[in-house]
Amino acid sequence: MIRLRLFGRCRIYHDPVSPVLRAPAQIGWDAWFRSIDLVTDRRLKGKELLMRTRGWWTVEPSDVAEVVEMHGRLVVGDKGELMVEFENEKQAEGLSTALLDRFGEQVLLAP
Repeated sequence: MIRLRLFGRCRIYHDPVSPVLRAPAQIGWDAWFRSIDLVTDRRLKGKELLMRTRGWWTVEPSDVAEVVEMHGRLVVGDKGELMVEFENEKQAEGLSTALLDRFGEQVLLAP
């Protein structure tokens, strides 16, 4: 199994940036007629974390997801980092080429 970090060009500073999930999302509940104390901690999935880059990256995250999912699987790493998981080196090389063809230097893979 191979995992590589996924970076996109920052819309403002133009340097490569990648989202990192610092803590699980906390989902609480409000009811119309009562108080609910339940709070659910939930880690975002890879595609959910990628979609949070909308407005931060120079490219549309749904377009990136479309290309990535043809070659690998979006995952959140152990330290909350956005990663792409591959079965083998050939898939990683295929995605790297596809990203370059579609987005130029706007979306990058790194170890």
